Amino acid sequence: MRSLVYVFTSALALAAAHPAMAEGKLTVYTYESFTSEWGPGPQVEKAFEAECGCDLEFVSVADGVALLSRVKLEGASTKADIVLGLDTNLTAEAKATGLFAPHGAASNDVKVPGDWKDDIFVPYDYGYFAVVYDTEKLKNPPKSLKELVEGNPEEKIAIQDPRTSTPGLGLLLWVKSVYGDKAPEAWAKLKGRVLTVTPGWSEAYGLFTKGEAPMVLSYTTSPAYHMVAENTERYQAAPFEEGHYVQIEVAGITTTGAKNPLAEKFMAFMTGPGFQDVVPETNWMLPAGKTDKPLNPAFDKLVKPAKTLLFSADEVAANRKAWVDEWLGVMSK
Repeated sequence: MRSLVYVFTSALALAAAHPAMAEGKLTVYTYESFTSEWGPGPQVEKAFEAECGCDLEFVSVADGVALLSRVKLEGASTKADIVLGLDTNLTAEAKATGLFAPHGAASNDVKVPGDWKDDIFVPYDYGYFAVVYDTEKLKNPPKSLKELVEGNPEEKIAIQDPRTSTPGLGLLLWVKSVYGDKAPEAWAKLKGRVLTVTPGWSEAYGLFTKGEAPMVLSYTTSPAYHMVAENTERYQAAPFEEGHYVQIEVAGITTTGAKNPLAEKFMAFMTGPGFQDVVPETNWMLPAGKTDKPLNPAFDKLVKPAKTLLFSADEVAANRKAWVDEWLGVMSK
């Protein structure tokens, strides 16, 4: 495989030296952890450029909600051909902008919880939100959302802002799906346990691994990273009795990208092994499309939610602002 990588790299270097040889450019907006050196971005970029003979450029922002905000701000003049990193909680709002185009048949090979399908957005991975805890610092982790809300305020958790972060929005919807109209009271109780609210996932998880808090809002799949990359089972996800809120991450072609033939090529590539084999051990999520290799055995040790929680995209679109304002009203006091 190294020889193939060498051939691909040499070809790319040659194309860079002779721009006429490259077959155009594709610009993909995504989130920061995707494009980090340990994220999927670098491997995806190499694999797709080798296949298309083109230039793939990633442009990153803090997190998924910030992605949608940026595209809305740029409007029809956006440089993005593809937006990768929204989730199903944002798709109805994204569609309403009129800035995205139908994807064709790119979603035929994907399978996610609830068999979620859409004519604009294509899933590329999914995972379940979870409270991840440090077993060396927390001997009795919460067994439910209720125990998290009502637990010892000295045992802190780092969470993300639902205005900028898809995990932050996920926690807000998780609380709302369990507590309903009583969500403000739940947030008021939980507030005392919150160490900080970060703009994106990376900042919160970084604080957690540095020992600033014994808990962090992340995913049931996060412990797999520590098992595979660090050979430790120190960090674990707590199974919650009420179930776990699922996140299905998606990508969509913009109206700008609809004019770029590379956009459809990338969407087809995204649902195949060249992309999907990279996802589990770089984005640390579950693959939504076809893979050529089985998941690492570490994934068999992960929490398997007894119940999947998910609001419809339309319900989130209709209520997101009110629910975020409700959260802000409690957390800012």
